[in-house]
Amino acid sequence: TSIVFSLEEGPGVLFKALAVFAMRSINLTKIESRPRRKKPMRVSEDSSNGSPKYFDYLFYVDFEASMADPNSQNALRHLEEFATFLRVLGSYPADNSLT
Repeated sequence: TSIVFSLEEGPGVLFKALAVFAMRSINLTKIESRPRRKKPMRVSEDSSNGSPKYFDYLFYVDFEASMADPNSQNALRHLEEFATFLRVLGSYPADNSLT
């Protein structure tokens, strides 16, 4: 299954996002990050001295589980609680011909 999501800036936020899969023993096969195309920079709202900027990333993740699996559904529901954006790109059958 392939998904894309974005997160708010903060310490441990990516760890928290990936932990939703680890807690359910879902194996991640790919993790990739890319700055958003239309708005790659975000200004921090809680800055007291000026406006620090940071990249707003999209995270692309592939994992070994079907969307029909309740563990996958629960992981994505949990991720939705703090992701600013989440989309399932697709769920594909596994190639078992090599085993």
